[in-house]
Amino acid sequence: MEVTGFPLLSALWLGILTSISPCPLASNIAAVSFILKRIEHPLYVFISGVLYTVGRVVGYTGLGVLVTFSLLSIPQVSFFLQHYLNKILGPVLIVTGFLLMEVIHVPFLTSSVSERTVGRVRDFGAFGSLLLGILFALSFCPISAALFFGSLIPLSLKNSSHFILPSLYGLGTGLPVLGFAVVITFGVTNIEKIFRRVRVLEYWMRRVTSVIFILVGIYYIAAHIFYLNLFL
Repeated sequence: MEVTGFPLLSALWLGILTSISPCPLASNIAAVSFILKRIEHPLYVFISGVLYTVGRVVGYTGLGVLVTFSLLSIPQVSFFLQHYLNKILGPVLIVTGFLLMEVIHVPFLTSSVSERTVGRVRDFGAFGSLLLGILFALSFCPISAALFFGSLIPLSLKNSSHFILPSLYGLGTGLPVLGFAVVITFGVTNIEKIFRRVRVLEYWMRRVTSVIFILVGIYYIAAHIFYLNLFL
């Protein structure tokens, strides 16, 4: 199935929102610190930023392909999703919205990459940025897990997109670090001020998105469970 328009923008937006949420943002700050070790070589910093973003894309795309193909390759699961995915989406979107608002807390979903692991990755030079991107992509915390499994995967299943939507999501999660790498390459080094502004922006972006998720979830429940036409 060809995927165009809204699903593509949605996948990219979910990735960007993930990247500036508190836990993933901490990972991206660590990534920026990682590539700043060679700040005296702007080209090295830029290449590291690109490789980190590619690593994010590879990590999320691989996981997205694995999850969607696994679900659709089981006949019973595939049949269930074809008939009931729209009904499931409503409650899933509402729960995801409440997770983004931090009304619901799921502490056992936290995960991180240890400093020791980051230290080992550093030994690989610029290529280590690629590995770091993959590691951080697969290191889920509540918000990133909610956005990936609760929003991107259902979106991929609904559009039969195993590859494109997870790739765009991964691209979105790596864009901030790539942006900082470009900024550093062109000689702008006031990173702390930029991060403060990103945190403020994230606060409002996450809340607006959570409200949209909840409203769309209510619509799906009304339309596909209670069969109400809300536009009459």
